[in-house]
Amino acid sequence: MTNTASAHEATTEFGDQDKAASKARLRLWLKLLKATKHVEGELRENLRTEFATTLPRFDVMAALYRAESGLKMSELSSVLRVSNGNVTGIVDRLVDDGVLVRVPVDNDRRATTVRLTRAGREQFAMMAASHEAWVDTLLDGIDASEVKEMSDQLERIARKNSK
Repeated sequence: MTNTASAHEATTEFGDQDKAASKARLRLWLKLLKATKHVEGELRENLRTEFATTLPRFDVMAALYRAESGLKMSELSSVLRVSNGNVTGIVDRLVDDGVLVRVPVDNDRRATTVRLTRAGREQFAMMAASHEAWVDTLLDGIDASEVKEMSDQLERIARKNSK
């Protein structure tokens, strides 16, 4: 066998392995997506039936729970990675429900900060505890060491793709 033939066989074998790895990664992505949709669907249903709320409302409340002093609407949109228009309607309804309050920003008549009311913080704390329990149940087939390993791998993907 010539060196050229050996090089071609090595390249073909490497190419086949690379293609197999690519297909395996594609299957992994589809499985991740399916699992994510399943968990999200269960969480949406649980929030609807247990608290008569939606996942977007929960997400807004979660962001504001972490920011006790509140966030400007543009900051809230940025944290949630959605447009201001997507957040405005949700905020309006949460204000109407007494869960959020709008506070004018000093020296900027156009801007307002939104923050959870005391009742909103209490309501969110109850929802968050249930949310955590639901997620724990949905993922209880994964032991702690697997969770750590999977989390590390997903974080590595996120870091690689955020550069």
